[in-house]
Amino acid sequence: MTPRILYKRLALAEVITWTLLILGMVGKYGFGLDWATTVGGSIHGFVFLCYTVATIAVWTDKRWSAGTGLMGLASAVIPYATVPFERSVERRGLLEGHWRLGPGGEQSRTLAERTLAFALRSPVVALVVTLIMVAVVFSLLLVAGKPTEWFS
Repeated sequence: MTPRILYKRLALAEVITWTLLILGMVGKYGFGLDWATTVGGSIHGFVFLCYTVATIAVWTDKRWSAGTGLMGLASAVIPYATVPFERSVERRGLLEGHWRLGPGGEQSRTLAERTLAFALRSPVVALVVTLIMVAVVFSLLLVAGKPTEWFS
């Protein structure tokens, strides 16, 4: 899967899960369906974490500037901003081609590049490790409770 396809799919998934979260909020605050935000929020949170991992991977592989990478991360926080951001970087040619650090690709130079190169050359191991890491972070966030209660 190319960086372009991965990023396009996750940007769209992030938009869809924002919709689920917003609908969940309408259900909770408009109709007293407390479970609606739990479902929508959980799905959105998981996809948010996956999008964040993908943004860092593409940022590293395509050598985005710090500003572009940070905008990619910020786009996940603003409802519906991931698709416009993805289209913006695609228009600028920042998603072109295959993975630079993939099998038979360039030599990695930094720790981030070495980590990504390993992930691209051992995709099954990387997928399992990434899913475990996302699940651990997701679980820790569930245990932490609602963000509005973190500093109370």
